[in-house]
Order: sequence, then C-alpha cells, then structure tokens
Amino acid sequence: MDIWSQLLGGFATAGTPINLMWAFIGCALGTAIGVLPGLGPAVTVAMLLPITSQVEPTASMIFFAGIYYGAMYGGSTTSILLNTPGETGTMVTALEGFKMAKSGRAGAALATSAIGSFVAGTIATVLVTLFAPILATYAVRLGPPEYFMLMLLAFTTVSAVLGRSTLRGITALFVGLALGLVGLDQITAQVRYTGGIPEFMDGIEVVLVAVGLFAVGECMYTALYEGRSEPTLNRMGTVHMTKSEWRRSWPAWLRGTAIGFPFGTIPAGGTEIPTFISYGVERKLSKHQEEFGTTGAIEGVAGPEAANNAAVTATLVPLLTLGIPTSVTAAILLSALQNYGINAGPQLFQTSSTLVWALIASLYIGNVMLLVLNLPLVGMWVKLLKIPRPQLYAGILIFATVGVYGMRQSAFDLYLMLAIGLVGVIMRRFDFPTAPVIVGLILGPMAEAQMRNALSIGEGRWSVFIERPMSATLLAVVVAMLVLPRLLHLLRRKAR
Repeated sequence: MDIWSQLLGGFATAGTPINLMWAFIGCALGTAIGVLPGLGPAVTVAMLLPITSQVEPTASMIFFAGIYYGAMYGGSTTSILLNTPGETGTMVTALEGFKMAKSGRAGAALATSAIGSFVAGTIATVLVTLFAPILATYAVRLGPPEYFMLMLLAFTTVSAVLGRSTLRGITALFVGLALGLVGLDQITAQVRYTGGIPEFMDGIEVVLVAVGLFAVGECMYTALYEGRSEPTLNRMGTVHMTKSEWRRSWPAWLRGTAIGFPFGTIPAGGTEIPTFISYGVERKLSKHQEEFGTTGAIEGVAGPEAANNAAVTATLVPLLTLGIPTSVTAAILLSALQNYGINAGPQLFQTSSTLVWALIASLYIGNVMLLVLNLPLVGMWVKLLKIPRPQLYAGILIFATVGVYGMRQSAFDLYLMLAIGLVGVIMRRFDFPTAPVIVGLILGPMAEAQMRNALSIGEGRWSVFIERPMSATLLAVVVAMLVLPRLLHLLRRKAR
C-alpha cells in the first residue's frame, strides 16, 4: 500500500498546473521532434539541458521525460506516411506501415501505432511503479565492487551492441572515458590532462559534449552529406481501425510490451533490438502471411510500436534505481539530474522521493496527453515536414550556441562545442556510434571512484571483485558478452 500512497502523492505533485504545463509542452515538443527525421530526443534534451539552471528539478525532469516518450509516438507518423523514420526505434514500423499507407490504409496504421504506444506505455509504467522501488531496496545492499562491475557491464553492452563493429563501439567508449578524466582527480584533487588550459580545470561539461556531438554534429553532417531529394507523402484518410484490425492488433500490443520492457531495463542498445524481435515474432505468428511485404500487415506495425514504447519507459528502472543509463537519452537525463546535484541510484527513492514519484505519475498523464495529441492532430504534425531543412538546422545551431554560452558565459565553450561537433561528423561519417562517448563521459568518473573504493575495501587486492558472489557473477556476464559472440562466429566458420 505504501507504493500506492506515494504514487498518489506523485499525482498530486505532477497534477499541479505548472507541472501539467511542462508535461504538455514536453509531449508536444517530443511529438514534433519525432516527426522531423534526423532529430531525436537525445539531440533535443541535450540542446535544452541549459534550462536546468532556471527551472525547478521536478518540472524539468517531467519536461524531458515528455520529450523522450513523445518522440517515440511522433516517429511513427513519418515512418508510415513517408517511409522516413523520425527515430531509430521506428525503423521497423516503416516496413509494414508504409506498405499499408500505399494501399490506402494509412489511417489504420496510424491508429494502431498511437493506441499500441498508449497501451504499451501504460503497462510499462505500471511495471515501473511496481518494480522500481523493490529493485531500489535491493540495490542499497550493493557495495563498490558490485557497482563497478555493473558499470563495466554497461560499458561492455553499450559499446558492443551499438554500431556495426564492437571495436568501433569500444573506441568511442574510450574517447568518452578519456574526456571524463580531464580536470581535478575526485579523490586526490590532482590536476590531470588539462594541457595547461585553465578552462579544463573543472572538467568537460557533459551538456557541452552532448550538444556538440548530437545537435551540432547532426547539423554539420546534414549540410555536408544529406541528399536534396524531397520525399513523397502518402494520403492519410481517417484515423480509425475496423473490428478485424482491432482483433489483430491487441495481441500484438501485448506481445510487443512483453518483449520491449525487459530490453529497456538492460543496456542492450536502445529500442532497435526489441522492435526487430517483435516484428520477427509477429511475422511468424500471423495468419495473414501474404500481407507482409506486399499490402502491409497491421501486426507488423502494432507489435514493434508497442515494443518501442515499452522499452523507452523501462529505461527509467535502471536509471532511477542504479544510476545506470541504458540509452543515450537516459544518459543525458542522468546528466540533467547531476546538474541539480541529485545522484540517481538506490538512495534516490529516499532522498528525492517527491521528484521520483512525480516523474512516474507524469508518465501516466503523458500517455493520455500523447494519445489525444496523436490521434486527432496527425494532419497538423505532418505539416512540420514542410519546414525547409536549411532554416530548421540553422535554428537548431542558434539554439545550441545560446544554450551552451548561457551555462558559463565562456567563448572557449563555444569553440570546444564546434570542435566536438566536427568529431561528431567524423564519427557519423565512419560509422562510429556516439552513444558510448556520452556513457563513458558520465559513468567513467563514477566507475573510477567505485573501483578505487573497492580496492580500498580489498586492501589493494584485485581479487576483491571475484570474492563477492554478485560482483563475480557480473564479471562472468561481462566476459561472456565479449567472448561468446566471437566463439560462436568461429564455430560457424568451422561448420561451413
């Protein structure tokens, strides 16, 4: 009963006019960002991070969360109507959704996408409500060795899963870890790796790196490499489903939620994997095999969309209870908390319970808002695609510049942001994932502190990491993740 009384308290906080306003703005902006191809929630939240210096913590976290799951709703619109995924998580939706739109069933595809997102988001939020506090009570028992191993697991999974090459993922991670070492040593207060530049004494701001890599890097990359062809738009029709489509959709929504939620709670590379798995499951189970890849099967839209939204909501479980982000947007949300001096982790439910429960309550409110925003107003969101690209990206660059300069009123920060933007362009050009850089930058200093604390507990013995059952288990999982894929690859080659 304690959980429900705290949730009611969360609704009381999230239901205040100012917090409802922030939730609505976040959901509306997130939907718009999801509709616009190339712009994702990570870019947007990174660009808006400087507002944390002006806005109260609970309101800004509700706002950022609204942007995060709003983008997942909006991304399906362009996937279905234009075959242009607004978000990586909606790539699979385009496979069947665009076929449905071409055969005159765009309305049904948009309806199953919006309602499936609502159903999955609501079920996932109930699961977050039930399991996050329980996980937090167990997480309190973890010591420095276990925390270090958890972070090592996050490093391994994020760098191994994101991108096409594990080596490139690990290289990007080491770039982030190196940036995290710049500044004063947390324990000895020694200055390190500053190159004699006084501006580096306080370390490199996560906000600055996030804005540089995502917002500035995206704008520069688009200017240099994007084609100039204009996509054609399918006709929409009315947004509704027939009885047969309802019957085919609801089991796919439930299966998609069951697949997506566990993936969101582990650092397994975001929403792409569960959406592809959900699509594969629906294709195998469907009684309408002939529709897949031809006229478009509604299950191929319903399942992946549900998996996508369940995975996004589930990222809050490890973020709030362990302080470990399982997606790049979650990593930026973690840095937003750090801007307020709030440390995410098992103690968060005690030290900042009002914020946590208001954030969870806002997910329920936001899901209803997004359903209202997405079903009747689809036509309005599609008009956003008429904004000319040059003006859109010029506006983003201006916003990013003002935001970064506003943090410390330092011209040096602007030069550094542009330099990091160029690095972002090079990384995208040569297919290096950018998410591991942010994860390494945020978790690197924390992992270093936990490792040193663990070695202090073990009196300098590295065996402390295998003497404790939990840390030994996590180490075994890390080794398995690095070794097993290569072993299986070698066995397949021998078999051939």
